[in-house]
Amino acid sequence: MAKRTVTVGSKVGLHARPAALIAEAAGEYDDEILLSVAGDDPVDASSAMMIMTLGADCGTEVTVESDNEEAVAQIADMISADLDA
Repeated sequence: MAKRTVTVGSKVGLHARPAALIAEAAGEYDDEILLSVAGDDPVDASSAMMIMTLGADCGTEVTVESDNEEAVAQIADMISADLDA
């Protein structure tokens, strides 16, 4: 399983807009993609609501996991970008 830990780049964290963009991108893959923050259970990256339950603010480290390395790279890059810019 591919795994990458990145820091949330959006100034307001993974709220509705960034979560929706990430969920939409994750939904394009057939593989399961999971997101997690330290100490919490992983959530499905294709669900904006589940992403928002992470409570990930700007600067929070989020781990992206999947059997699909390309998916991990894309979603990790999105999380580390400022999706509100």
